[in-house]
Amino acid sequence: MKKFTIMLNSPEDAQEFVNAASQCNFDIDLYSGSISLDAKSLLGVLTMGTKRLLQVVAQKRDAEFERAASKFIVAA
Repeated sequence: MKKFTIMLNSPEDAQEFVNAASQCNFDIDLYSGSISLDAKSLLGVLTMGTKRLLQVVAQKRDAEFERAASKFIVAA
């Protein structure tokens, strides 16, 4: 399992993140407070909003996903 915090600053960032998550064959969830959703759902990610801290929980480690998501990682 891999956990990290991200911030998506625009709808384009959300699309890029969802595209990277969608390439994985395991569950990836996003959390913001008590809200959780599937990180592979563009509509869900956009509904959660941009410019807020989101906790990512990936059920497995994947170097390619971590590389793609690294540009959105923030220190929490």
